Amino acid sequence: MRRQTAGSAIILTTALVIAGTAVPASAATDPFAAFAGQEVTWGPCAFTTEPGTVPVECATITVARDWAAPGNGRTLQVSISRVAASGEKLGSLLINPGGPGGQGTSLPGYLAAIQPALHERYALIGMDPRGTGQEGGTTPEMETCEVPIDRLSTRTDLDARDRSARSIAEHHKLPRAIAEACQSEALAPYITTWQTAHDMELIRILLDESRLDYLGYSYGTWLGAKYASLFPGSAGKMVLDSSTNFQGRLQAAFEAWPPINQRLFGDQFLPWMTRQFPEIAGTTTEEAAANWERGRAYFAANGVSPDDYDASFVGLGSEFAWVLAVLVFAMGVSGADGEAPELAGSELAPMLDARSRAVFGVPLTGLTPAVAVAALADDPADYALAPTTRFAVACGDQPTRSVAWYKRLSDEQGPQFPLFGWQYGIGEACAFWSDAPRQQLPQLPAEVSGRVLVVQGEFDPQTGYEQARSAVRAAPGVSLVSVDDSPFHGQYAFQGNPCVDGMVNVFLLHNSRPGTATCPGLPLPGETAVFPVAGPVRTPAPARAAAAEVAPLAELRASVQERISAMNRLG
Repeated sequence: MRRQTAGSAIILTTALVIAGTAVPASAATDPFAAFAGQEVTWGPCAFTTEPGTVPVECATITVARDWAAPGNGRTLQVSISRVAASGEKLGSLLINPGGPGGQGTSLPGYLAAIQPALHERYALIGMDPRGTGQEGGTTPEMETCEVPIDRLSTRTDLDARDRSARSIAEHHKLPRAIAEACQSEALAPYITTWQTAHDMELIRILLDESRLDYLGYSYGTWLGAKYASLFPGSAGKMVLDSSTNFQGRLQAAFEAWPPINQRLFGDQFLPWMTRQFPEIAGTTTEEAAANWERGRAYFAANGVSPDDYDASFVGLGSEFAWVLAVLVFAMGVSGADGEAPELAGSELAPMLDARSRAVFGVPLTGLTPAVAVAALADDPADYALAPTTRFAVACGDQPTRSVAWYKRLSDEQGPQFPLFGWQYGIGEACAFWSDAPRQQLPQLPAEVSGRVLVVQGEFDPQTGYEQARSAVRAAPGVSLVSVDDSPFHGQYAFQGNPCVDGMVNVFLLHNSRPGTATCPGLPLPGETAVFPVAGPVRTPAPARAAAAEVAPLAELRASVQERISAMNRLG
């Protein structure tokens, strides 16, 4: 999960369509009564399926715009999907990829292909949560808030290390404009975790399930835990992967980005660069850090803001994100040196080439510092489209902190965690969010904790290990599977870790939940062994080499894992 940076603010996200269906007054006693009788009609999906995935069916359902007043006649359309169980059905498993704001209707097709045993026993259910529209389609439409460009900074040299009053004021322009624009959206007060959890309960009713099993990643752990808290009798087995502290504050997960990203950058990424690309990074971590700074100065001198350069090394929760960071690092160093680096001979060359084509529009052999500068430099449009869902949920679920509080956080985190500590606190839109939450989210009740399994990577840079550990400590009875030395975001199914997959599958398929346990992490990209790093996992697991995979399956895993990581970098 991640706050919005200047480089990522101009993005498209999703919306809702308001329908005019009348809702009878009977909803006053049972909020779902007027909606439970609707027929779910499954049909083709709007998105294009990736080769190798299992075919998916889609439908739209009608939900109350405001579950606190379901009888007021205002409704919304929400898109859902299904891959039916291929064998004897055990139940329905709802999947959420996180965000807030991630679309999930295509995920059942991936999960069914990657985990055939799960596909056999479960109907796998996807959902594009309220505020996220319809994946691949236009109905429901996307919900965005328009941020006028004249409210944003015109500077392309923003550097959060500059602590002058003018610099702070320039940094505040974007988050203030986003907060004001998103709060002005009529639907923003109804795009919250509390409302979405009620949508999930309606889905359970429409699927005719006594309990709804659940798999959620990143923000999806917060959503799943709050669903179980609001509807403890309806929540089945809950797998919360890459977890927030669902017993605390959602915003704390974002506030932890400076320390957890600094830890990953210094303890894992830079040492890995010295092993994989010594000709670029150097042979020691100290040399790598110095060369990274040289790259930063090169991009800054050529029109790329230092903030955007720093952001390229934040949220490295997937292999694809690591590879992109390599390209930015390499172009910065080669630009400073005036010499092109040799990347084509690396074992990672195919991945580097794919990322170069996707991000920079040229093959690896054609990537130059000038091409990278052109791609990374700001190019303002007439207005920015900010993701309403991301901010309405993150800022609207709970009371927010003040602008002054976040400025103090930046002052405190910057010297300790310079990669992102200077930038985060003065770029947080929730600091400018003035609307108070309309509902209170309860904590996980004891009656549910025995059905909850948390899975967490030790060095996850998007939802930190300490967040998951705090949640488990505050919810006695919840189990935690730690993944030693893993820096990635999203562990189950899409990493290919046999220890993790085995524990989760035994829980979901055989109702045998592991206790507190530690799985070994997998080698980093291009490596065949794990290089252990001291961290918060107190009982390290023995390192093991990665098992060989059939290429198409490995590609599917990597594709969806990057998708989960990317939507939580933006959201």
